[in-house]
Amino acid sequence: MFFSLAINPIVFSIGSLPVHWYGLILGVGALAGLFLAIQEGKRFNIPQEFFMDLLLLGVPSAIIGARIYFVAFKWEDYKDNFIDVFKIWNGGIAIYGALIGAIICGIIYFRYKGYPFWRIVDICAPGLLAGQMIGRWGNFINQEAYGGVVEESFLRDKLHLPDFIVNQMYIGDAFHHPTFLYESLWSLLGILLLMVLRRQNFVRAGEIFLSYFIWYSIGRFFIEALRTDSLGFNGSSGVASLINGLWSPMKWMGFEQGYLDPAYGNIRISQLLALLIILVAIVLIVVRRVTGQSSAHYSDPIVSTKAAAADSVVPDHAVNTPQSTPQAVQPKEEKAENGEPKE
Repeated sequence: MFFSLAINPIVFSIGSLPVHWYGLILGVGALAGLFLAIQEGKRFNIPQEFFMDLLLLGVPSAIIGARIYFVAFKWEDYKDNFIDVFKIWNGGIAIYGALIGAIICGIIYFRYKGYPFWRIVDICAPGLLAGQMIGRWGNFINQEAYGGVVEESFLRDKLHLPDFIVNQMYIGDAFHHPTFLYESLWSLLGILLLMVLRRQNFVRAGEIFLSYFIWYSIGRFFIEALRTDSLGFNGSSGVASLINGLWSPMKWMGFEQGYLDPAYGNIRISQLLALLIILVAIVLIVVRRVTGQSSAHYSDPIVSTKAAAADSVVPDHAVNTPQSTPQAVQPKEEKAENGEPKE
């Protein structure tokens, strides 16, 4: 008989306060994203304090947005246990909600600092993927966001996964797809892609950020259908058929969709949202180029309007300081030998 070797979700305790792996891993992911943003920001002479403050504001905003998004679509599970809404250490956050919260925070913060939105989010895009890549391992520890049932041999012989991952994927009475790992590896590839893409001369402002959305959403569309905990809703059979048809290449590769509880609907929200995001991102890239809104290139200098305005202000002491420009030198009057001026 197989016994699961599940990892303890609590790292250690400080008195009666438990420290969970989930929160620790999310913190590491945030710091990794910060590091990438700071390193790239040096190219544009943006101080690291700018990104550190952004992290301090953005992480809480992202967590709040992620939790609100998740709870909103699973309100039936929380309406009678409202206190559970705040137990985020038990899992239950949605990445699209996190992005919504972070973007709202970014719009306000960038405007306050005088930086153009599209230029800064371009710099942050690889860091966002780094945070997601690492953060998915929090799902691994919590044994959540996994996929449908698979044979142990699939994990060991086909995927060649190490024992600690295979054992952690034994949940209930069966092995499951490590969808956290699929998404983590997809994010890693995305980081490499964006880093190469942003060195190309043809890339315009905002296109790295929009490419991030396209890349992530493509992976999320195909990985989401493997999961068994998807948020869903009841939609038209035509839309459901379209989504299933687009996902069909996964079947050709031997994958099967995970269970979707009919009580939540027939369409996975994240799949539909991924398709819409891909479409919107492509349209935005085209429209911004056609209309000239993306005239700046990624490699162009980035200047804060607040800093530029501050540099243009003449200090009061400069205004009140007497002019140091030498006065015109008056020619000396020539004098005669008797001391009288010459006529």
